[in-house]
Amino acid sequence: MKVFGTGVETLVFAHGYGCDQSMWRHVTPAFEKMYKIVLFDYVGSGLSDVSEFDRNRYSTLRGYAQDINDILDELDLKHVHFVGHSVSSMIGALAFLERPEHFKTITMIGPSACYINSEGYVGGFERADIDGLLETLESNHVAWSATMAPVIMGYPPDSEYSNELDASFCRMDPFLANHFARVTFLSDNRADLAGVTAKTLVLQCQHDAIAGMVVGEYVHRSLPNSQFVVMDATGHCPHISSPKEVARELQAFLQQ
Repeated sequence: MKVFGTGVETLVFAHGYGCDQSMWRHVTPAFEKMYKIVLFDYVGSGLSDVSEFDRNRYSTLRGYAQDINDILDELDLKHVHFVGHSVSSMIGALAFLERPEHFKTITMIGPSACYINSEGYVGGFERADIDGLLETLESNHVAWSATMAPVIMGYPPDSEYSNELDASFCRMDPFLANHFARVTFLSDNRADLAGVTAKTLVLQCQHDAIAGMVVGEYVHRSLPNSQFVVMDATGHCPHISSPKEVARELQAFLQQ
């Protein structure tokens, strides 16, 4: 965990699957003179202590949500501005439902409440697609990372952005990478959204292969107090590929 910056209010940045806290490094400079900033790595990511992994605790996203509330308790923080990328959007929502006093606002970057299509709902993937993705990840972590990084980033395989994400995937412990992926892509948090009453910003990217426009619009419609912003950024990781635009939209939201 890393805490820095000055300011009365606090921004907590939570990374997505396969990432770590270092990937916020191009966004945080815009805020560190006005806010206290908290960065952390989930168990199995970045420089986290993998010995802390507990299969029962992390069998659902609620275990990761508990980690967020534990961090806020440890730092004695309330009414924070939470910024979650990808799966951390739903992790943040679950953390809010458990301890709403911890949160003032929530920003969701590329959120999906459920990745799998069902009757009357478009999540972007068939169950067979997700099963195949998970089987490939389990059988060959390195090859999966090299293949998926450019798809997720929305940039060519040899781009600096795709290379960074590929390297981040490969740094994960393979077993924990498989576990977190299974929990992430099989989760369904649609029923939880109505209870997330915090003021929320949904940041949607263009041409996002993981959480497309219809998915972001669903999250926005399901939240009782949300704003929906479609950015010019392409792909699923705009805080890496378009950090200035992310910072600009976040600043505008926080200043309202």
